[in-house]
Amino acid sequence: MLRKLVFLFASLLSATAFSQIGGSAVYQFLNLAQSPRQAALGGKTVTVVDFDVNQAFYNPATINADMHKRLSVNYGNYYGEVSYGTAAYAYTYDRHLQTFHAGINYINYGTFEGRDELGNLTADFTGSEAALSLGYAYNIPWTDMFVGANVKLISSTLESYNSWGTAIDLGFLYVDYDNDINYGFTVRNLGFQIKPYQDTNERLPLAIDAGISQLLENVPIRWHVTLENLQQWNIAFSNPNRTTGGLDGSSQEEKVSFFNNALRHVILGAELFPEKGFNLRVGYNFRRGEELRIVDQRNFSGISVGFGIRFGKVKFDYSYSRYTVAANTSLFGLMIDLE
Repeated sequence: MLRKLVFLFASLLSATAFSQIGGSAVYQFLNLAQSPRQAALGGKTVTVVDFDVNQAFYNPATINADMHKRLSVNYGNYYGEVSYGTAAYAYTYDRHLQTFHAGINYINYGTFEGRDELGNLTADFTGSEAALSLGYAYNIPWTDMFVGANVKLISSTLESYNSWGTAIDLGFLYVDYDNDINYGFTVRNLGFQIKPYQDTNERLPLAIDAGISQLLENVPIRWHVTLENLQQWNIAFSNPNRTTGGLDGSSQEEKVSFFNNALRHVILGAELFPEKGFNLRVGYNFRRGEELRIVDQRNFSGISVGFGIRFGKVKFDYSYSRYTVAANTSLFGLMIDLE
């Protein structure tokens, strides 16, 4: 029963966690895009350094004093009754201790019909997961390099089974102020289950990402390149829907080339007017686009777009991410300057 439940909830996240990466570990919700800005830029950004308190979820080294007293809340609907959201807040204690960050993200899988092994109806059940994080960043003295860490406490309830876990995120950031280039590197979800669902401890969804971004000098655009899932080289798989048949009745599986597999680690993004009150964003996730595309049909999987607009001390963000013809997601966010 438990294995079926874990498979069910992992499958619900497969559009974001994607095939071989998804379903290989517990607590897959930790890899969801945490804000509309991240989602619009392709799903992962590790190099944004400004007042956006959501950025610390993906790279704690980006925590900085500009985030002081910023509160952010984000919410999105997934498929069916599935919904998820995040909240984040940062506070600068003083110039010596600098800035602390707190965040929470959760996912609710909705209500499911319970049935026994014969298919008879039993009691309905639900599933939900959440993670509370505390983060801090440190500027290495006399350098433009920053290091940071998040400590996370994770809770998961699937039907009558529950589990607790803990993890840390480690981040590194180098800022080239002369050329407006940021370099980032993160190792996320390093941890273990404190209490497994039953008797077997399962691994957490380790993710290693690196990125680079630059604010162009004469054009109000910041471009982003992210290399994701560096902890696993082969993330491609043969899609059975693309199996070809021969005249003799034989079949041949789809062949994924070295270049195609390498490209699936890449996410591209761009933000227009990143330092203004109104921003436009666009991203492309190669892995999502390749794995979710439909044979002989253009459906624009992998593309994401969004915008942000500021009204005084309040900023509203929105993103739209294209997955398949039947499944697309929107994410909404509000950021408030409480200072």
